[in-house]
Parts: sequence; C-alpha cells; structure tokens
Amino acid sequence: MRRSRGVVAVALIAAAALVAGVAVWVLRADEGPRDTAERFLAAWERGDLDAMRRLTADPPADFRERFARMRDDLGLVRQRYRVTAIGDPEDGAASGSFRAELTLAGGRVWTYTGTLPFTKRDDAWLVAWSPRVVHPMLREGQRLRAARVWPDRAAVQAADGSDLDAVPSGSVQQIVGSLGKIDAKTARELGPPYRAGDLAGVDGLQRQYEKRLAGTPALAVQIVDADGEAVRTLHRFGGAPGTPLRTTIDPKAQRAASRALADVDKTASLVAVRASTGEILAVANKPGGYNRALMGRYPPGSTFKVVTAAALVADGLSVTSPVACPATTDVGGRTFKNYRHEDFGTVPFREAFAHSCNTTFARLAVDRLGPRRLAQVAEQFGFNAPIIGGLPAVRASFPAVKDDTAFAAASFGQGEVLTSPLNMASVAAAAASGTWRSPRLVDAALASQALDAGGRRPEPAHRLEPKVRTALRTLMPAVVSEGTAKDVDFPPGTAGKTGTAEFGSGENPPTHAWFIGYRGDLAFAVIVEDGGTGAEAAAPIAAAFLRAAA
Repeated sequence: MRRSRGVVAVALIAAAALVAGVAVWVLRADEGPRDTAERFLAAWERGDLDAMRRLTADPPADFRERFARMRDDLGLVRQRYRVTAIGDPEDGAASGSFRAELTLAGGRVWTYTGTLPFTKRDDAWLVAWSPRVVHPMLREGQRLRAARVWPDRAAVQAADGSDLDAVPSGSVQQIVGSLGKIDAKTARELGPPYRAGDLAGVDGLQRQYEKRLAGTPALAVQIVDADGEAVRTLHRFGGAPGTPLRTTIDPKAQRAASRALADVDKTASLVAVRASTGEILAVANKPGGYNRALMGRYPPGSTFKVVTAAALVADGLSVTSPVACPATTDVGGRTFKNYRHEDFGTVPFREAFAHSCNTTFARLAVDRLGPRRLAQVAEQFGFNAPIIGGLPAVRASFPAVKDDTAFAAASFGQGEVLTSPLNMASVAAAAASGTWRSPRLVDAALASQALDAGGRRPEPAHRLEPKVRTALRTLMPAVVSEGTAKDVDFPPGTAGKTGTAEFGSGENPPTHAWFIGYRGDLAFAVIVEDGGTGAEAAAPIAAAFLRAAA
C-alpha cells in the first residue's frame, strides 16, 4: 500500500527528533467535550486540582484555593462525579451535566446535578470557567459551606451513672480532661466535621473519646457570601447526640482515696482496683497537675517480692521451706543487706517474706530462678505489657540484666525495674483474685477496642497457678499480722506488702515508700515519694483508705 507523503514526513520528523535527543509531545486528537468532561471530573474526584486547572479555560488566579476551600468548608470525606449528558457542539461551544455525590461528616451523602460549559481553544475542548462549574446556583463571590450545629455534649460518668464533673477531686478531673479550642493540626487529626477553632476534648477521657462524647452535628449545606452570611440553604441533615462514657470510678472509693491523702505533706499517689475485674475504682494524686498514679515510673522496691515469690513457688518452693535470711549476702562482689542489717537466721519462707528479707530474695533468685524465668513470671503480672485501659498509662518494665549482681537487685525491685502505682495495684489484684487483668477505666468492650501508641491491644488475662495463688494468700497476710506492717492499724482481712525503694545515689540513698495489698475484692497501691519506709509512710495511708472505703 502506498503511504501518503504527509505520513512519511511526520515519521521522518519524529525520527530525526529522537535521534537528536529532542522530546516529542503528541497532542490528543479532538475527541470532543465528553472526553474533557470525563477527565475534568476524574481529576476533581481524586483531588488533582492542577489537572483540573489545565482543562479549564480562563481559570481564576485562586482556582486551586476555591476547590480546596470547598473541600474543607463542606468537610468532605469522599467525592464522586460522573458525566450524565453532553450536548452537541455548536460554534465552538457546548454544554454538559454531571452528577455529584458528596459524602460529608457522619456518612451523610449530598447529591446534586451540576453543569459544565465548554469552549474550544486551539482545537482542544476546555471547561469554560464560571462559579457555576462548582454548583449551578453559585455566583461570583459566593462559596459552599456545611454549617454545623453541635448537639449537647454527653457526660463522662462514674460507675453509678453520676456525672464525674460533680466529683470534687482534682485527680478525677484530670482523668476526665478538659475542653478547649483546637488548632488546625488537631482538626486534621480528628477529621471532618472538625475545624480549627472548634471546642473539643484536649486531654484525658474528653480527648480519648471525643467523637463518642461530642456526637454528630446537624449539617446545613449552604451558599454563603464573602462575609460568610448564608444566601441559600441547599440541604439539611439531622445530627445525633453524643453517647455518655461510663467509667469504672467508684465515688465512694474515690472519696476515700482523696481523704487518705488529705493530710500527707509529701508527693503521693493511691490507686484502687476491683481485683476480680481490673476496674479502676479510684485514682488520687497529691499534689495535682501530673497524674503520677498512671504515668509515674518508680522502682517498686520490695513490693516486687510478690512477683519473685510467685516465681519461686511456681518452681517448687513452699511457704514453709526453710530459707536463710542473713544480715548481708554477697552476689558478684556486691554486698546486699537487709533493712537495719536485720538477721533472722534460717526461717520459713513465709517469715522471710513477711520481714522482707532482701538477702533471701537476692540469693534465691540467683541460685534457683535466673533472669529469664523471673522475666517470664513478671510478664504474667503485667510487666513489659502495654496498659490500655481507656486512658494513657505507662507500662511496668522488667528489662534484661547484664549480670548476677544486677539480677539480684532486680529480684527485690531495684536496679532498672520500673513501675507505676497503677501497675502495682494490678499486681496486688492478681494476688487477690488469682488472675492478672489489664486494669481498665472504661467498659471492657471499649477497653478491648483501644490501641496503644504502637497499635497493640491490651494484654489478655493471665491466670496464676493454683499453688501460687494459695501461697500469696498466705504470704501477704503475714506481712500485716506479723511482718513489716504489723504495727499499722489495718482493718481485719487486709493483706499486703511493704516496699522501701532506693533512688538516687550515695551510701544511704533516699527512698520511696510503698504499700500494696488487698482486702476482699479491693486491691490498691500507695506510694509516697521520698517518704522513707513503706511501713512508716505508705501503709498508714492504705489503712486509712480501707477504713473509709469499707
């Protein structure tokens, strides 16, 4: 077949250009206004404003800003556009129509039929700019907006359904959180319908459960003028009220916790949980301003002996087994000592626990357990596990140790072992109920849906071996009846463990005072920073709390 001279010429020019390294741009043939309409709407749907602009004749200088503002002012979640009709071209002009389906906040879908005028420029069809391209009723100087009317905000409630705002406790209000005007970054994080300047939760449960509490605002899709005054309402959507958030905070337990700390003249915290469920019943901090009960990280001192004792019993030691409790013992060249260099000789393990013999635990941990085994048991009590109970809380950490000396210190809660009052309350709860449960502040279903910053869900419950539970229910009461806390006026049925945790440095470093324990289904932890001994500073606070909570 004979080729035309024009085709040959084009081929020769293209070949010459390629040889010369020159880019060759191939113009689209005139496919009519439908092709332009489909490309324009596809670009609009995917938010490609530059592609839309290239397909528009005489676009305004603020073309991109107009469409971006439409997206933001409507709070668009998704947008879809499709061509519905294209008229026959005539004298270099044509018109068409499209269907817009816009998903607004709350899944509300607004649809309308739009128009697209076309003009032909240099053998190419372009969308002829007009504000009516955005919406057929829009005029110059006007824009679309979804006006919002927020419903009344739902309450954060105590376990009995009362409003937690009525609880006169700074610690509770810290948990509940506060409201404030949000910035653009927070509005983007929350997503539609939120905008900069909206009132929303900025911390605590108000922030964690913002969308649940705030509800869904009613929307009115409007045309507004340059001053933001409504010109016409195009569509209305109803809103939905917020859903109350019921917490596990028990008003009576909370009052008891606050009263127990009222006369304390040092920094202190108290946490109480329901042992059988993991529900957080009370959180108290003194002074306020920082929720150290959930976020503070401290060496647990001898309260960690509950965990080490569980590991020893699980591996064959009984509460009656004879163990040595000398005044000092040497591990790896370091001398470990008991409080006031007490020497109890050889005693039943129950007595060594009750008198909190550091030397016993250091020696037994190194000789009978080893770091890996103790770490395994520590994890059964929630160490190294995320705490996701409805509000941010730090995890307890039992890190790897470098040698026997470091491990001996870790066995009675020193070295690099760190925990919070909340973590230690959950340890006491496990001793009481026989099962470690991740503590929670909200309904179990909500807590199980929560994720921590790393995308992890709460740890499942860990059931203690029956012999471990039996042993702990013998060991911990002995602390109160005949051990380090025997001089404290506890109500009957109290079991616990004192802790005197060294921090800082020096020959005689300062100590935090701890007491953890349980009475019935109520488990708790108390810490007094730089308080001295657990028996002298923390245990009396725990006793006062239990008497008031009874």
